[in-house]
Amino acid sequence: MSDLAGKVALVAGGYGYIGEAIARGLARHGARVMIAGRDEAKAVALARELEAGGATAHALSFDARSPDAIRIAVELAAERHGVPDLLVNSLGVQNEQPLLEVTEEAFDEIVDVNLKAAMFLGQAVARLQVARGRGGRHVHQLSVRAMLGLRGRGHSAYCASKGGLALLVKQHATELAPHGITVNGVAPTVVRTPLAGRWLTDPEIHRQLIDRIPLGRIAEVEDVVGPTLFLLSDAAAFVTGQILYVDGGVTASQ
Repeated sequence: MSDLAGKVALVAGGYGYIGEAIARGLARHGARVMIAGRDEAKAVALARELEAGGATAHALSFDARSPDAIRIAVELAAERHGVPDLLVNSLGVQNEQPLLEVTEEAFDEIVDVNLKAAMFLGQAVARLQVARGRGGRHVHQLSVRAMLGLRGRGHSAYCASKGGLALLVKQHATELAPHGITVNGVAPTVVRTPLAGRWLTDPEIHRQLIDRIPLGRIAEVEDVVGPTLFLLSDAAAFVTGQILYVDGGVTASQ
């Protein structure tokens, strides 16, 4: 991953559990990292911690639900710290509701953050990369729910947003390929973070989860970092429009 050294990387949702791990991985490999999200204090805190460890890091804040806010923040960050060579979109929300109880407000919020923000974040970064003319890399964080529904859980909005994002990745890859910009996705199964909730704390639900994963364990955050860094590196220069399922074999089996 030495080719990441000196690259400017924008990590949206960069202080979340997976986003933070990716930001740390980029910093370890010498990238200049911009931590982005709505909570400026969290972004600043992580950027300062990375800088204390010898990395170059900056923070920026924007409301992912606003395309204008995304565009303004990305353009300002580029003016101050350079056009991003690498984009990691780790934004995401979930509000579990059974199909018969889904509200318009909850559905719109999930789609706005999980799908609409990805569209306009990719657009904002791509405009700068195309104008500069040196290509770039985009990686969006998805989920196995981009391919699979889930019995017994209220995932209508989440599955719809992640499924839409999977196809958005392919379309962005197609349109940006002539400019030397690759666009890919990383789609893990349940990852061991506090957000995993009952998947980890309820013994029966945990057992059922493990039984569905051929490799027989929960994904760790570092399991997501490696594939993401690969797709950002020159090793993946001829890989675009792909969704890499980091799922221990879940989508390979029934």
